Amino acid sequence: MDNQNRIYMYAFLSRIFSDVLDKSFIDELKTNSEFLELIGAKTKAWFDANDSSTIEKELNVEFSTIFLMNAKPIETSIIDAKDEILIGLSNPVMQFYFNYGYEINLSATHLQTPDHISIELGFMQNLVSRNELKTQKDFLQKHLLNWTVPYFLAVKAMASTPLYQDICDFTIEFLANDYNEVSQKLAL
Repeated sequence: MDNQNRIYMYAFLSRIFSDVLDKSFIDELKTNSEFLELIGAKTKAWFDANDSSTIEKELNVEFSTIFLMNAKPIETSIIDAKDEILIGLSNPVMQFYFNYGYEINLSATHLQTPDHISIELGFMQNLVSRNELKTQKDFLQKHLLNWTVPYFLAVKAMASTPLYQDICDFTIEFLANDYNEVSQKLAL
């Protein structure tokens, strides 16, 4: 996959997990059959069979139930046995950003934690746009792939809408494939 498509995928995934989806985002997805098919056949069929308002209502209920109430997509709350969200440099993701010379402006987002899946995916988007292969590989290996696979397998079991079911599989596959591609590029 070329860098422009990788940037788009990371931006898309970051948006999907950041907040409830609004009608304009859903309308945009509805018009992109090829992309819906890429996410999953069940997702495409569901988008084709329902109007935007129905999809919006169902997705917003599901997003709130899964990602806000039951399975917050925050690395330290998943990895840490105490289910705590670590702050400052005690947070391993914040330490990674610091060690690699990055500053994350959390005041620019409502998410407020450096290891929220949307922030981590947005960070990868930034690394891809800068073509920083070594840092991409390190971040995927030490962070994203370390916790998202078991997380999304668990979330998929909780999901009832085709989009969130399919996006769990899609995200796992995308991250694994991206890691392999980055590793191969570095080996050349």
